[in-house]
Amino acid sequence: MGADIMTQETFTLSSMLPGLNNLLSRYAESMMWLARYMERIENLARLMEVTEAFVRGPDGQTRWDSIIQLNSDEATFFSLHDSATEEDVIAFYVTERANPNSIKAMAHAVRENARNVRPLISTEMWMHLNVFTRWVLDLELADIRLNSLSSICNRLKQDCQTHFGITEGTLYRDQAWLFYLLGKHLERSDQITRLIDIRYHTLLPQGEKVGSDIDISQWASVLRSAAAYHAFRRLQPVTTTPANVVGFLLKNEGFPRSLAINLSQLDATVAALSGHRSMRRQCGPIQERIAELRVTLLEQTADEMIIRGLHEYMTWIQTQLSLIHSEIAEAFWPAAPAAVQQSQLQTQS
Repeated sequence: MGADIMTQETFTLSSMLPGLNNLLSRYAESMMWLARYMERIENLARLMEVTEAFVRGPDGQTRWDSIIQLNSDEATFFSLHDSATEEDVIAFYVTERANPNSIKAMAHAVRENARNVRPLISTEMWMHLNVFTRWVLDLELADIRLNSLSSICNRLKQDCQTHFGITEGTLYRDQAWLFYLLGKHLERSDQITRLIDIRYHTLLPQGEKVGSDIDISQWASVLRSAAAYHAFRRLQPVTTTPANVVGFLLKNEGFPRSLAINLSQLDATVAALSGHRSMRRQCGPIQERIAELRVTLLEQTADEMIIRGLHEYMTWIQTQLSLIHSEIAEAFWPAAPAAVQQSQLQTQS
């Protein structure tokens, strides 16, 4: 097994990309996951904050279970908790290491991936990530009760945004940067489609037809969950409909978290990697899949998506995004031995 590990770690992308600095395959994987986990932490913090303040069910109670649905965590959550109470959901998503999707578990994964790529990232990136992850790993449920969920979520969001700013300003523009971008744009695409899929059907009152008008304040919570409220209001200062919101989050070319702009950035990043002749064959299938996604998005209006089946379309997109991630892995880093794969699954769950 030692020989297999050595083979994996000494494989370099520069052997396929002549003229570029050496990048170990494990570095590429860690850069991609570092970006995905930091995006995921920020999204989860914003989602919890907005849910606490704005998301209500027909009975007027906060819909904490909507976060569980959005992350497809029903099986894991109910294996640890009996019901989706506020305290249990907050503990599950902030402090419980038994949940691989908790902020504490993801912070541990961020720390390990940052440690793996320490030779590549800037000193400023490393120092900030070191302080941030140490704070999260020391966080306990009592700290949330003492300081309030909103205060904790604000710090999480600000620290993630600080990380993105430091990375933008200090990370060298080589292959490591490209793999960081792949992770960032894949995660944003996945998160926005999950948000639309779950929140749309959660907000749809029982007995209402798909496409019916739903309480404007509830749709405002969807926009806030995507950090899109202000941008949406600049374009739609008066009218708020389900189709307007869905169209903005999926098709708008100016909002940085929209599906359209992230697919465009994903396409450009893969194109940058495929610009080297030796990589065109590996990148070809990935580019074709991204192109198909962009065409289906361009050719439909939001109203048509809703009428034809928004849930089915979002599920298909999420499947395609998962396949893109798998194809990137197959193209740019070799499969690990079974024992190493098991170790990585525990970290990258």
